[in-house]
This record gives sequence, C-alpha cells and structure tokens, in this order.
Amino acid sequence: MVFRISRLKTALSAAGIILATTTVAAFAQTDDKAATPDAAMPEIKYELGKQPLKEHPGGASNEATAKNFPISKGLAGVSMFLKPGGLRELHWHANAAEWAYVVAGHCRITVIDPEGHSEIKDFGPGDVWYFPRGHGHSIQGTGNEECHFILVFDSGYFSEFATFSVSDWLAQTPPDVLSKNFGMPVSAFSNMPKKEVYISQGPVPGPLPLDPAAGTENPPPLTHRFRLGSKIPKVTSGGSFNLVDQKQFPISTTMSGAILKMKPYAMRQLHWHPNADEWQYYIAGKARMTVFGSQGRKITRDFGPGDVGYVPMGYGHYIETIGDSECEMLAVFNSGHYEEISLTEWLAKTPKAVLETNFSVSPNIIDGLRSGEQLFSKPKAPVAIP
Repeated sequence: MVFRISRLKTALSAAGIILATTTVAAFAQTDDKAATPDAAMPEIKYELGKQPLKEHPGGASNEATAKNFPISKGLAGVSMFLKPGGLRELHWHANAAEWAYVVAGHCRITVIDPEGHSEIKDFGPGDVWYFPRGHGHSIQGTGNEECHFILVFDSGYFSEFATFSVSDWLAQTPPDVLSKNFGMPVSAFSNMPKKEVYISQGPVPGPLPLDPAAGTENPPPLTHRFRLGSKIPKVTSGGSFNLVDQKQFPISTTMSGAILKMKPYAMRQLHWHPNADEWQYYIAGKARMTVFGSQGRKITRDFGPGDVGYVPMGYGHYIETIGDSECEMLAVFNSGHYEEISLTEWLAKTPKAVLETNFSVSPNIIDGLRSGEQLFSKPKAPVAIP
C-alpha cells in the first residue's frame, strides 16, 4: 500500500505541474503545419506518467511504444516499479536490445549469454544496464524501498510481440515434454503457473558474496553494468551532460544514453543527431522542446516529470527549462555511437562570406552567430516586456 500511495503522489504532482504549465503557457503548445494536412508534424509528447499502471503482485509498469505513441518507431520505453523482493521474471526479447537507467531504489539483475556466460549484479540510482537482443535475464527488487527504473528498447514495436517469458513457455509446453527435458516426473509440473507470471512477489534476496567461492562463476568478457551516476559529467554554466556510449560501455553496441541537468532559464542549444532517434524521459522539473521537421514545419510541447519526448533521427531541436527549478532528463539513442551536430559549431566553422550570402545580414551579426554557446546556453531569466 505504501508503494502505491507513493506512486499516486508522484502522479498527482506531475499532473499538477502539467496543468499549471498548460494554463500559464498554452501558447507554447504549437504545431505548425505546411500547406497540406499530410505534412503536419507528428506528435512528439506522450504522458507516460499519467497512464494507468499494469499492476502485479511484485510491482507495476506502463509503456510507451509505437502502438500508443506512433512517432516512436525506433525506440520504445517502459517505466517499471518493483517492490522489495518483486521479480520481473526470467525472459528475453527476440527483436530488441534492452537499455535501462535506475531512477530510484535498488535491484539485482541476472543475465546469461549464448556462450553460457552469466552475470549477477546489484544496481542503484544512476546505474545503467544493457542486455543484447536475445540474452536471457531477470530483475529483482532489493533493499527496503521500491525500485523505479526506465527500460528503453531499440525497437518501437518490441512489446507487441517477441517478448518471451519463461512461465509462459512452460505453460505452453506439455507436461510429458517437460518431463523428458528435465528428467523429472510429469507430476512435478502440476502446480506450475498456467500463464505468464510477468512480475511475482518473493522474499528480498540477501547480499551478494564479496568473494564468490572458487569455480562458481562464468563471467562474461564484457560487463552488463555501467555506473553512469559515478561518471564525471561535462559541466557548463547552463547545466551538465553525462553520456555513456559504446566507447565507455563496450557491450552496448546498439544504444547510448545521457542524463541532462539544465539550470533554470537555461537552454539545450539547437542541434541534431545524424545517426539516431532520441527517446526522452523527464525525471524532474519542467521543460519546453521544439522540434524542426523541414519544409516550414515545427512542433513545440511542454514536458514535466513522467513525460516522454521523441525526436526522429536528423530532426533539429532545442530544449528550454521552464520556471525556476532545474530540469533533469534521460535521453536514449538507438545507436551505440553518439553523434551530434550543433548549429553554433556549424556556423562557427563556416566561412563568414558564405554566411553573409546565406543570411543577407551584416558582418557584425555573423560574428555573433559564430561565437555562441555550445551544449547549454547561460541561464538568463526572461525580461518582462512593458
């Protein structure tokens, strides 16, 4: 009951923020269109935190996929909560790799790869895991608090098919076949689950041994864990950017991710990603994102805790904080190699004469365009217009 009340408070808080934002800044919710309706910009926002949770004995979850968030074709995400001892059962994904970020609480993962290597690791806030497509794994809540983590998959359609749960598989397999497979009597399977368990409730697991007994482990050559929260971020006057991609986390070949913390009245500068879509989860604070889609099209949406944003590959965008609170956001990309081109850097490395011809403005204006901030703008409170 405590955990459900906690989630309810979080949802109500997020809803209040969104309602306030809508009332004060409704003008910002724009969706500029080209000449024909077919050219309209797709919706870039999904209010994941406001969606009903699918409850199970050991936890709950909801998801944003291409089915309920149509723009999200390259990436999908799940917000999952596990109670202490709650177990996301053994399963694998046949059509997607899994990248995750722990927002709060603690959990333990177990994973096996095709070569028979296995790994058991504990995770806490700021930790990241990555499971390549098809690797069998499970997740269990540890400690005495609910664990909240965000799962992101490199296919927007991962949840519609190709998630295989061990209880579902055994339920669909005749008992005599299971008897042959495990060398046990048919009666041993009479009390097995008759359908997918998904999240069960069990006892809180004890601590992992500091020094496992000799001959008890077969660790993989590449770990599935990266401690992003412990990594030194890139810091500017407007915020911080903490990135992990395949360079630092070699097993994560198809996905990368970052935590962005933007100070009040700062802005994530105009930029685009030439090699990946961007899936966003807003953790704290409020922000406004505008996405440019070419041919005179753009769309602007306001975001708060629990909201998901999406930017298709190559689309220009920028993000502004709203109000006097820091904004924290998780950004995940469907490429193991992070790439970005900032508008400021592009202009700075283009000859002045080319820019003067392009924009038909004075050299002084061009000098300003070529000397702007990169990554984040400096915090600057809005000036009231008389």
